[in-house]
Amino acid sequence: MSKIILGPLLGLEGNHHYSVCVLTETDVEQLDILCDGQTVSAHYIDCKAGRFWRAELNPINANKGTSGHFAAYQVLLDGQRSGNFTQQDQWQFYVPGKKEAPKIAYTSCNGVSKQDQFNKLDEPFSLWQKMQQQHQEEPYSLLLMGGDQLYADALWEQSPELKHWSSLSRSEQVKRSFTKAMAAQTERFYADLYAQRWREPHMAFMLASVPSIMMWDDHDIFDGWGSFPEDLQQCNVYQGVFKIAQRYFELFQIRSCGNRALLNNQGLYYSQCVEFRDYTIIALDHRSERSIKQVMSREHWNDWLSRLDKITKGKLLLMSAVPVVYRDFAFVECGFDITPWQEELTDDLKDHWRAREHEGERSRLIMRLLQNAKIRHNQNDGPAARTIILSGDVHVGCLGVITERHKKHTLRVHQVVSSGIVHPAPSYIQWLGITSVTNDKIEYLNEDRTISAEILKPVGSDKYIRARNFVSIQCGSDGKEWVNWIVEGKDTPEFPID
Repeated sequence: MSKIILGPLLGLEGNHHYSVCVLTETDVEQLDILCDGQTVSAHYIDCKAGRFWRAELNPINANKGTSGHFAAYQVLLDGQRSGNFTQQDQWQFYVPGKKEAPKIAYTSCNGVSKQDQFNKLDEPFSLWQKMQQQHQEEPYSLLLMGGDQLYADALWEQSPELKHWSSLSRSEQVKRSFTKAMAAQTERFYADLYAQRWREPHMAFMLASVPSIMMWDDHDIFDGWGSFPEDLQQCNVYQGVFKIAQRYFELFQIRSCGNRALLNNQGLYYSQCVEFRDYTIIALDHRSERSIKQVMSREHWNDWLSRLDKITKGKLLLMSAVPVVYRDFAFVECGFDITPWQEELTDDLKDHWRAREHEGERSRLIMRLLQNAKIRHNQNDGPAARTIILSGDVHVGCLGVITERHKKHTLRVHQVVSSGIVHPAPSYIQWLGITSVTNDKIEYLNEDRTISAEILKPVGSDKYIRARNFVSIQCGSDGKEWVNWIVEGKDTPEFPID
């Protein structure tokens, strides 16, 4: 029986810097990675799930090869070549050439909140299988995962202690302490959740074969985290659960605070910045510090804007788990604020960027992206400076654009939404309900209406892609950034960003 419980998990932390993480049984004393003829030793962190090992790689020719190549690697446990639970014992990943246009995949919403939803899916992981097939035909160089890499909502049913706490009145809940029994059950839950959910063979293949950058959203903690009333958000039980969810997110998705791409390595927040060929990828953490009143702290804003100011050339991919450009929920939000249902529904509505409390931060985000796009546009004199926001969360695919019109030129920041790779799209009736209380009219963001935001229609589909999907992004020979939604069904949505 393999002593590898989960992994390998391959990560990208810089243009030439990769990491490999593996979860093993606790009796493994040494783990080495053999890659391109070089042996790299890993160090471990003990957790309830086993021993979590991390090693850093710099593949041969990664920083000087003019053409791409596959880097092969093996996992050695106590000196012996070892396979994982699928019996695979050798892996490889594609390192693109210095001037090669890398092929990038983007996913979100890799699960469901309730087991009955999962049971209704004929082939829950069919899109992971499709991605694996595409990778084997033409390799992906990078996998971006934009939130809800797993769904932890079942915690409140599977932990007896937390299930009992959930049955109490709110006034009683906020008084209770996070007990040792609660902590033990919560720790076991998250340890098992990662070890079980990420063992799906097609997903496991991709996580071992394509380096990833991940950022969490609420379901990686539990549904609605960061958008609850303050007394619940700050109560001892919620904070205790959050700290354990954070620890496992930091290990499995961030690959520890040793991650070179982190803007802050103290565990305060997990925003990352990675340079990869002619792209700079910024993954913003919108959960660690989130509350009804803020998305990111002042210090967090200062850190990431300082990094943004240093990006003066190339293309920018910015990961925001929740869409910056989307339908307007203002009408329904106002209605629920004055109804008895406000407490139950506040987390769903307050999660959106267009919630009243977050509009100021949203405006700041948009204006700074436009400012940076202008600097890069002037530096590069053209399309090499394009900016794309990547989002998920809403269980549909769609395309948005923020446009700033000047007398001499027009700047555009596009947004690509892909959601979800496992989570089903809203049913026809559910979608009718959503569209009946929201709108997607053009939004004007300044007084003279020179800055606007709107939803566009992809080529080859409806305006909203109401089917499970993931996205492929690659710069074509025509210089355009080609976005292709790979969907369940007959549609083949795409859009050339120019």
